[in-house]
Amino acid sequence: MNVQLQKWKTEDLERLCLLANEPSIAVNLSDRFPHPYTEASGKAFLSLATSNGPQRMFAIYYNNDLVGGIGLHPQEDIQRLNAEIGYWVGKDYRNLGIVSEAIQLIVEYGFKNMNIDRIFGRTFGRNAASRRVMEKSGFVQEAFFSKTLIKNGIKEDEYIHAIRRKEVAEL
Repeated sequence: MNVQLQKWKTEDLERLCLLANEPSIAVNLSDRFPHPYTEASGKAFLSLATSNGPQRMFAIYYNNDLVGGIGLHPQEDIQRLNAEIGYWVGKDYRNLGIVSEAIQLIVEYGFKNMNIDRIFGRTFGRNAASRRVMEKSGFVQEAFFSKTLIKNGIKEDEYIHAIRRKEVAEL
């Protein structure tokens, strides 16, 4: 499969907005990912993603086309050896194995380039597809919390999956 992670570029704005302005994406992400996804939303994100800090957010390319995004978000203080993974892919690119491959690439990147021992992801209880893709990528379920998240005014269940540095070495 031809999946690559690339640095975001300001030239990605139009395609980013086209892909990201899909309600089925925003409904499964934190409220920081807006809907509708406007040009202003895209510009604000690209400004952050292309800043001079350490590379943590990547565009997902499939067959040389931008199809989504993925990132690792380092935690702080007593959780500083952890990073949270976040990802999304355009609706026409789901169920093709793209996200599984992108997760594998960013996990390798994270453990190679960041001082972390654990990468974790949170999913809404209703998002079984995201849980499956994490499990397919070697993540294991660590926790389930009932009605701890709120999205669009509805209390949601939360699953936490994680992979640890030593587990990646064993794969």
